[in-house]
Amino acid sequence: MNIQIYGKNKCFDTKKAERYFKERRIKYQFVDIIRYGMSRRELESVKNAVGLEELIDKEDQDYPLIQYLAGNEAKLEKLFEEPFLIKTPVVRNGKQATVGYKPEIWKTWE
Repeated sequence: MNIQIYGKNKCFDTKKAERYFKERRIKYQFVDIIRYGMSRRELESVKNAVGLEELIDKEDQDYPLIQYLAGNEAKLEKLFEEPFLIKTPVVRNGKQATVGYKPEIWKTWE
């Protein structure tokens, strides 16, 4: 298993995801999404796994920045440029991915 957690330092669900993998002694790599973002290929891979709408943080105060963009390509480009609009945590295991706290899915990866 090659787990990557893309998250925000102040995100409660990101902390819970980290704790989930620590408690099970599963090694993971944490990436601060605000500081480092995601590469275009990583973002595209996660979008293919979970869908574009699942990636967008609708509770963020800046949600209107992306809400009214026309077309999925424009929204994906905005997520790449402004990673704070991505809902966290994004947990990747190869081509599999989840957005948000999803222990029921992570359990199937073990």
